[in-house]
Amino acid sequence: MDSSRKRWALHGALFSLAVPNILSNISVPLLSSVDTGLMGSLSAAHIGAVGVGSMLFNFLYWNMSFLRMGTTGLTAQAYGRADTAEVGTILGRALLLALFLGGLLLLLRGPLFHLGAWLMNVPAEQYELVATYFYIRLLAAPATILLMTTMGWFFGLQNAWYPLALTILINTCNIILSYVLVKQYDYGVAGVAYGTVGAQYVGATVGLLLIGWRYRSYWSTVTWDTLLHLQAFRSFLTINRDIFLRTFCLTVVFGFFYSQSAQAGKQVLAVQTILMQFLSWMSFGVDGFAYAAESLVGKYVGARAPKTARRAVNISMGWGMGLAVLYSLTYGFLGPFFIHLFTDQVAVYEAALPYLPWLVLAPLLGTPCYIWDGVYVGLTAVKTMRNSMIGATLIFVVGYWGLRQSLTLDTPTLLWTAMLLFFVARGGIQTIYYKRYGLALS
Repeated sequence: MDSSRKRWALHGALFSLAVPNILSNISVPLLSSVDTGLMGSLSAAHIGAVGVGSMLFNFLYWNMSFLRMGTTGLTAQAYGRADTAEVGTILGRALLLALFLGGLLLLLRGPLFHLGAWLMNVPAEQYELVATYFYIRLLAAPATILLMTTMGWFFGLQNAWYPLALTILINTCNIILSYVLVKQYDYGVAGVAYGTVGAQYVGATVGLLLIGWRYRSYWSTVTWDTLLHLQAFRSFLTINRDIFLRTFCLTVVFGFFYSQSAQAGKQVLAVQTILMQFLSWMSFGVDGFAYAAESLVGKYVGARAPKTARRAVNISMGWGMGLAVLYSLTYGFLGPFFIHLFTDQVAVYEAALPYLPWLVLAPLLGTPCYIWDGVYVGLTAVKTMRNSMIGATLIFVVGYWGLRQSLTLDTPTLLWTAMLLFFVARGGIQTIYYKRYGLALS
């Protein structure tokens, strides 16, 4: 009876973290979808410009997301050990690193844009639109990276409600600002960029105020000596380095996806930008359970409760796959309706329809790797995360070029086939590692 109650209590703990995470995460692609919809009423060039511009920021911010993941895993384990001083120290180190990285991105904005535009094969007719979007939106870099850090820290403390509140606040501000600037003042691409900048600074300010108000006790024993302790700081940077390398591989895959789409033409890029909205909705929804796994697995590993940690792994995967089935059914039945929401361009709509089956398969094949990422973050198994992502990235690239050489297929079909292969390879490698090493992963 006690065992049964404990199992149900663990399910309850998972949902208390997963539900606000899902609501919070789904609002992120909602924002991207609103931006795409605002541009969709203008032209295919505007859709593509926002898509490419957003992908450039994915290169930057996905690679900065190691701070969120590293902070969550380390904080959850310290919280599980009831090490109050270490919880505060982890946040302090992460905030210092976030401010440094945000300032560095601003200093390097020129070279970053030119490199990104070259890598993404930005078409000449869209170059100015993408540049406008990039330079304005980059002004939010310090605020965005600070937000990643504070949200990761909240997750580590088993608090998913503050990130949800912050995300709702940020996205509400962003949507209102973007809509007013685009529709009322005709700012076009610049309008959605300015909307993002304003909203990010509002969110970062409120996030820091919440930390000062709700979690003041965690700072009572933190000093500059402990924050900058050389050996501990080096260990913190090493963990984040491996997560960075893992995330860099992920951005290479998605960057290659967009680059090849852009090379295939303006309409193909517009179609792929819209279809990627479906993938974003899926990934951010399933990541709600992945983030819950980060918090729970890290907490129970820190508390030295391996049996409970393993149960948390199993139920996270089970509920994640259940949500994946729901996504697949929704895309299967309502896919054409969603495409129509993103654009009123008939040619783009009709070109996107044949690729919906790939989006039906994506949740079923991609969910395991998302959940495993959450588990590995909770375990701080960063070397294994890095190695599995490197292997899957190589399979993606080799698979794409191999299919291109051996089969006569259009570019979107080749890219979606390679993407699903990437999902399967990534999840398969992670499963093998966990089956072999269990909670002893490193």
